[in-house]
Amino acid sequence: MRCVTYAGETVTTTDDVAASLVELTAAVANEGQSEAVSIPIVTGDKKVAQAELVIGVGNDVLSAPVEWHDEEPDFSHAAGELKKHRLFPRAHLYAVESDPRGEDEPIDGDFDQPIQG
Repeated sequence: MRCVTYAGETVTTTDDVAASLVELTAAVANEGQSEAVSIPIVTGDKKVAQAELVIGVGNDVLSAPVEWHDEEPDFSHAAGELKKHRLFPRAHLYAVESDPRGEDEPIDGDFDQPIQG
């Protein structure tokens, strides 16, 4: 579990939600924007609630580990929703073609090696 500090307040959420929130906050700020988001939290009396925050430019978010002895709630759906945001960083995919000759030697995709004939 992690505590997320925002605008002088601290809330507790799961590791995956906190990590997704921090990544999305940085990505939104990088675009020079701000946006409102909602995340699930656990209150002081161990009840699930929602926190609304504005992330992006001028809105610092700090995530730090917190000691937790109870069963962790499953907030994976909320982390997934944050990751679906249009600005959330995504890995770039590269197409790789197989060798049409059926040989095991790697293909030089950069074409910087001399061609052997």
